[in-house]
Amino acid sequence: MVVATMSVGFEHIDVAECKKRGIKVCNTPNVSTDSVAELTVSLLLLTSRRLLEGVEAVKKGQWGLWKPMWLCGIEMSQRTLGILGLGRIGYGVARRLKPFGIKRILYNDVCKVAYADDIGAEFVDFDTMCKEADVICICCNLTPQTRHKFNKTTFTKMKKSAIIINTGRGGVINHNDLYEALKSGQIFAAGLDVTEPEPLPADHPLVSLHNCIVLPHMGSNTWDSRNSMSETAGKNILAVFNSEVPVGAI
Repeated sequence: MVVATMSVGFEHIDVAECKKRGIKVCNTPNVSTDSVAELTVSLLLLTSRRLLEGVEAVKKGQWGLWKPMWLCGIEMSQRTLGILGLGRIGYGVARRLKPFGIKRILYNDVCKVAYADDIGAEFVDFDTMCKEADVICICCNLTPQTRHKFNKTTFTKMKKSAIIINTGRGGVINHNDLYEALKSGQIFAAGLDVTEPEPLPADHPLVSLHNCIVLPHMGSNTWDSRNSMSETAGKNILAVFNSEVPVGAI
């Protein structure tokens, strides 16, 4: 018996119960790294430059005479990027953003990683990253240690001009505290591709904010990734039936 999920995450599977029943569990690791990293950068630019607000302004006929300070956003040049979780996706995000003129790359993780030197990323503690980063990208898994790691206390340590992007797991951010931080101007903006719960209700307070962009968990939504994920899931099933070790064995 096997349960094969066409995803990296497996929070939706009762792994303990499967183990108890002797059922193999497999995921599809590493196949969506590029697509999620690309979407993270896209969501950051969408948020920092207030692009959706611009689209809405055109649709509503609000685009009139030139206004020098209208819909001003934040440039990436000379900014400090913070990454929570410098795994494959976190590294991919940093590598893609570096050519934008990022001044410093800070990261926090369970331990220091050697490949961070390839992009000049500095290992710092969580509080230092929160205080010094202009942009924070969450690229980590949800664990007891990361659940609601971004909360009311965390947001008070961040810059008022800070932007937070989450393409990791929704539960890393306390959504009620994020709403208050965005509404009060404690931080500048947020971009979320993952939420808690999913799907996020259309009437959720975060959806009503102009400085919060919420996407429907689109990180791996490319033909390349989905085709690779389905192929890997199929191979995992066959591997179990053939008494082989599946690529995504959990």
